[in-house]
Amino acid sequence: MSMKNIRKIFGVFLVFITVLLLPLQSFAKLKNIEGNGVFHQDKIPVGKTGKIMSVTFYVETGSDYGDAWAGIAYDDGDDEDDVEFPFELTSETTDRKHVGKITKGKKKNITISARVRRDIPEGYYGIPVYLADDKDSGRGIQEYINVYIQKSAANESSNESEAVKDVDFTIGEGQATPRGKYPDVLNFSLNMANTGKLTAFDVTAHMVMDKDSTVFPFEINDANYDRHFDKIESGGMVSLDYSFAIQKNTYTGYYPIKLEINYRDSSEGELKKAEEQFFVHIDNKDKDETTTAAGEFNPNDRTKARIVVDSYRTEPKDVFAGESFELFITMKNASASVPASNILFTLESEKANDSAVFSMEEGSSSHAVNSLPANQTTELKLRMTARAGVDQRSYSITINEQYDSPEFKNATDKVTVDIPVKQVARMNVGSFDINPDTISVGDDSNVTFQINNTGKVVLYNLMAKFSADSIKENEAYIGNIKPGESGNVDVNLTGKAVTSDDGKINLIISYEDENGNVTEETKDFILNVTEAAEEETDIAEPDIADNETNHFNVVPFIIAGALVAAVILIVVLKKRKNKKEQV
Repeated sequence: MSMKNIRKIFGVFLVFITVLLLPLQSFAKLKNIEGNGVFHQDKIPVGKTGKIMSVTFYVETGSDYGDAWAGIAYDDGDDEDDVEFPFELTSETTDRKHVGKITKGKKKNITISARVRRDIPEGYYGIPVYLADDKDSGRGIQEYINVYIQKSAANESSNESEAVKDVDFTIGEGQATPRGKYPDVLNFSLNMANTGKLTAFDVTAHMVMDKDSTVFPFEINDANYDRHFDKIESGGMVSLDYSFAIQKNTYTGYYPIKLEINYRDSSEGELKKAEEQFFVHIDNKDKDETTTAAGEFNPNDRTKARIVVDSYRTEPKDVFAGESFELFITMKNASASVPASNILFTLESEKANDSAVFSMEEGSSSHAVNSLPANQTTELKLRMTARAGVDQRSYSITINEQYDSPEFKNATDKVTVDIPVKQVARMNVGSFDINPDTISVGDDSNVTFQINNTGKVVLYNLMAKFSADSIKENEAYIGNIKPGESGNVDVNLTGKAVTSDDGKINLIISYEDENGNVTEETKDFILNVTEAAEEETDIAEPDIADNETNHFNVVPFIIAGALVAAVILIVVLKKRKNKKEQV
């Protein structure tokens, strides 16, 4: 065999060995994350080739982050273990995701979305992730987490109809079920992630509530349980924080809580709706075995009607402290076959500081209804006033019932409704300190004053904006002001043009309520702007040395006069001497 043929055979052998070993060079590998200091996982997320997967983990840091950002790290050719990167490299994969505030020692869940490559083997992969303290700085802390990739079925990988939605929400992924025990207050926080491919704008998560304790186990104490976010980026996550008191008459068990999520898939797009659900577990009392579904009752109560609140509303919809409103309550006999008669409804308001929150503006607090057949309704209409000065929250009205059923006379029961009472935001502006109160074009004047919150609700994101033809527009951010507190405004205003009117400066003070609704109030003050003074020369303003030079000095004239007198005297004396000598 010739040397040339031997070389060909050897070359083919090398190619064969290379092809066999090539898959091993980038085979999936599980990373040991037990030594991680910041990034942790309770379970390894699973994704499929060609599909977008959610990479979920949590961080627990040794310091606070005011505004944290996280992302998947990728450095081409810088993988120390030659572990293949399992995701498609797009801006969606490598973009930095907003995390928000992180408190030292507390867990913060993070979910990042990425599309899995179609060409990688099935198995475990270590993914480098990082945490930064702002949007544009370096990567900060960087550690590995793990994911597991499965091969998609042939028909599954080609089915583009299963592609990720433009906007899609997941609630509480990877979190434990919130658990509460009566009579404790249940505080819990749910993660809401946008697993779609587009940013969601104007997002509002509305909790669906029900007055039936078998459906919704919590007392409704706050006026508003909506949570609003200006935007949630693709792969971004926000926190839904809630605090609820558990109803006394709830039973032990799991309760499904529904969320209605309104959003836009572009900043100017139409409003869309999504529905999600999560569970809470309540530990209270065991359910009586004789108690059945709603509308059916304990056999011992078969001859007693059951009158409940079917619905209620107020006009106007928003009830403000110190103002009147009409309350419409629809009462229903929820019994399947037992009628009620001689019904007396007596309304009793919750008290605050030993005084009723709601009082009857006209009419009586008791209402009589002759009869209410099974499964029928009747409406109560009441004209009421909410007491001024109460805190902004929900207050209950108890409806005491007394009625007859064919086999149960003078039956009594009670039900409640909760009415949210709002407070009107109030503020006043202190006196203006303007120094100086007249300036030239190009000069500054310092303006200071106080804004006082005289109401009972927080004023959020206060801004003070200054404008006039004679000054450069300026604004100052004051922030949030709690009830009874004040905020200070300190701003410099620069003259732009000579005042052509009465010198009035327009001041617009804006603030938001808890729902982000903006209110503006206008004020004004006087600041005059004059022409800029011309630059003065040394002649116009001579210095001390020049002044001394310009003053009339008589000494030289005295000396000159003395010299002239001396010369004259010498001439006169010389003439006299010459006359004497001639004689």
